[in-house]
Amino acid sequence: MSKPFLKNILAAVNGSQSSMQAVMYGIIMAKQYNLNLKIVYVVDTATVKFLASSNFFVDEEKDYYLESLRKDGKTYLNYAENLAKSKGLVVETELREGSVWSEIIKSADESNTDMILIGGHENNNMISGSIENRKSFAATARSEIATFAHCPVLIIHKPEIEALFKIS
Repeated sequence: MSKPFLKNILAAVNGSQSSMQAVMYGIIMAKQYNLNLKIVYVVDTATVKFLASSNFFVDEEKDYYLESLRKDGKTYLNYAENLAKSKGLVVETELREGSVWSEIIKSADESNTDMILIGGHENNNMISGSIENRKSFAATARSEIATFAHCPVLIIHKPEIEALFKIS
C-alpha cells in the first residue's frame, strides 16, 4: 500500500483576511480528505528588532509592541481553532517568534508537513503607508516561504471561501 500524498498540512495565519481564508481552506481540506491541520502564527520579532535598532522604537515601546503581537497571535489562533471546532475538527495551533518565513518553514519541517497554505494578496482598496508596508512585509514573507519551503506551498486566492466554508 502506498503512502498518502497528503497527510499533514499547515496554514500560516497573520490576522489578514487572506490568511484567514487560507485557514478556512485548510479546515475544509482537512475535513474532506481526513488530514491533520496545524495553524501557525509567528510574532515577527525579527522586524521589531530591526525597527528598534534603527531607533524607530524605544525599548518600552518595543516591549509593549511585542506583547501586543503575542496577544494578537493568541487571539487569531483561538479564532482559527474555533472555526475548526465549528466543523467538528480538532487542529493543532502554534505561536512562534522570529522571522515569519523561517519560522513557518521550521514549523512545517518539525511537523512533517506535506503542504503549506498561505493567504494570497489582500484586496484592500485603502492606500496608506502603514497598509502598504504591511502588504510589503506579507508579500516578502509569502515569497520567502514559497522559495525556501521543503514542501509544496499553496497560495490561496479564493475570496468566496467564506461562503463555501459556511456550507461545507
